[in-house]
Amino acid sequence: LQQIVDQQLAPCLALKPDLITLSAGGNDLIRPGGDPDALAEKLDSVVQILAMGGATVVLFNGPDTGSSVLGRIRSKVAIYNENLRTVAARHDAIIADMWSLKQLNDPQMWDEDRLHFSPLGHHTIAAMVLDSLNVNHTLEPRHPKPLPARTWRAARTEDLVWAREYFVPWVVRRLRHRSSGDGITAKRPTPGPVFGSGVPLGSGEGPLGTTDARR
Repeated sequence: LQQIVDQQLAPCLALKPDLITLSAGGNDLIRPGGDPDALAEKLDSVVQILAMGGATVVLFNGPDTGSSVLGRIRSKVAIYNENLRTVAARHDAIIADMWSLKQLNDPQMWDEDRLHFSPLGHHTIAAMVLDSLNVNHTLEPRHPKPLPARTWRAARTEDLVWAREYFVPWVVRRLRHRSSGDGITAKRPTPGPVFGSGVPLGSGEGPLGTTDARR
């Protein structure tokens, strides 16, 4: 959250936006000692600043992590989500309720690292956000593909591959006080239009008529 405050808050306000979406706190909760109450208190001060300009503020709560590798922080996420509702009520913000989005319990909604969402997960969340804003859109529900049954051995092999490729490197970065985002630039570091004129919201068509299913 502090990184968002330091790097994104001022540029966001400079745009004088009428709609602001804020998804923050997940990385803070994952870290040992992450305090959902202290985090929500800091978030409250950020939302207060954002709301002062008259913009509609959308806050993303955390997904239900009970069935994922993040299950160990489920109780902290639940506490943070309740605090988030208090923050939203105080500043007339809208909650994008990922906790109630049970489709996210499907493993195919998550990326291979089991920490971030897959294109299917992002599509599902995008439709939910538009619905929360009462915006008409053309995003159709997409469902996970049926997968063949896996043997216990195959599942454990996948777990070992995940641990080697993602979990162990994550632990090493934590010990070195580094982030997985270090050295990675944003997809669109400079603010600019995403949709061309006359293109309906949720169509997935960009300014040049291209389609990006992950948008």
